[in-house]
Amino acid sequence: MISIAKSELTTQLEREIYYATKKTGVFGCFEVTIGWYGRERVDYMTFDTKGAWRCYEIKVSLSDFRSKAKKTFVGHFNYYVLTNELYEKVKDEIPDHIGVYVGGSCVKKAKKQKLAVGDQILKDSMIRSLARESDKLFESGSPASVSTLRRQVMQARKERDQYKQMYRELMNHGRAKYGNRWHVS
Repeated sequence: MISIAKSELTTQLEREIYYATKKTGVFGCFEVTIGWYGRERVDYMTFDTKGAWRCYEIKVSLSDFRSKAKKTFVGHFNYYVLTNELYEKVKDEIPDHIGVYVGGSCVKKAKKQKLAVGDQILKDSMIRSLARESDKLFESGSPASVSTLRRQVMQARKERDQYKQMYRELMNHGRAKYGNRWHVS
């Protein structure tokens, strides 16, 4: 199997859609192959606790958008994930029922559709893909690194908030002591 490296732009769009959809009660996975030995793959798929399936096709170029390759829109709600520049070029070509995310923001809402495949097929497909991702993490030799990085991020956010609070207190103290003459240059 030939592995093709993802472009920085593709990786950026993946991060943006991940963070745009990361909410309590929403579960997502990249590169979900639909069905056993399926020939269709959803770039990113989410399932929520209300039972809604959302599929996202990431497109980074005009040729990619217009390619004859299958666009796997099998969810209740289906979206393109595009750059702003590409969206401006293709917005008139996007079917009415397909939504669009640009820069992590939904710029066009998707309309609810009937599932193109059974709910159980989607659940099985997502479970297999999540297991694949879990295996990759475990086989990397450092499954604990994700937990370590999360702790580091939380600590950095806590320190940032502490510094913001100290800054506000200093500004308030300066204004109280010096009035309108107090300013930061």
